[in-house]
Amino acid sequence: MKKLAGEWIPRVLIGIVVFFNLDAALSFMFHPDLYAPGFEISGIPGRAVTQGMGLLFLMWNVPYLFALVNPVKNFTSLVEAVIMQAIGVTGETFLLLNLPGSHPTITASTERFIIFDGGGLVLLIVALVITRQIRISKKSALLPEQLEQ
Repeated sequence: MKKLAGEWIPRVLIGIVVFFNLDAALSFMFHPDLYAPGFEISGIPGRAVTQGMGLLFLMWNVPYLFALVNPVKNFTSLVEAVIMQAIGVTGETFLLLNLPGSHPTITASTERFIIFDGGGLVLLIVALVITRQIRISKKSALLPEQLEQ
């Protein structure tokens, strides 16, 4: 029973990240007028850019979904999700640090992305560590002849 519970912990952590990522994606796609001002864009161009960002968020979640379904079997997808999340936090931090002039609205939006993606990165790293341990324990439980297969 403990073993089964251990396998669900990474799924729950990944599921939290997926939920919030998909929520953001769909919000940007279906309610762009609420989010475009945070990027100092408006009108039809603001809608299109924000909806495009939502579409990108949606696309980027593909490996997260495979990891969610079975993080042990789809370990590579979990590694990809961690790398993608780390790239997001690093890139957003770089953008924030290199934002010229006074743009308090963009600064606040970027800071929210860093916090959002940073929290997701922590959850995904914990899921990765737990999943790796599960994989190691499963491998060590195999007989030598099973390892050769």
